[in-house]
Amino acid sequence: MMQNDIESILSDILAQWHRWACGYQYVGGINSSPMFRETKSGKGWDTIDEIVDSEIEGGRMAAVNFHVMDMEPCHRTALQIQARNLHTGKSVWDSPRLPQDVEERAVLLLEARNQLFKRLLAAGVL
Repeated sequence: MMQNDIESILSDILAQWHRWACGYQYVGGINSSPMFRETKSGKGWDTIDEIVDSEIEGGRMAAVNFHVMDMEPCHRTALQIQARNLHTGKSVWDSPRLPQDVEERAVLLLEARNQLFKRLLAAGVL
């Protein structure tokens, strides 16, 4: 895989993971309540493919969540902030837990992304 492909795939996974972790599911323009995230619909109108895809995606995001939460706090925070920014499409979210120096922050984020990529690859998520 090319480096740009890896970066793109990882960014997409982080954005999807943030949406999943927040408990929001896109439902015709209306976000569902996080309280009902684990509630399953009757699936009467879903096709078999949609049901299978939904279950696979839920398992995939649970695996991503496990690996992110298992990381050191500074790396976890860097990934959480980047995931939020990627999900919203804006680079406005920040954390006082991260280094103030731009270069230090970039190195920390690169380390975190590399660690996550290696973990997800080893776990068979990628």
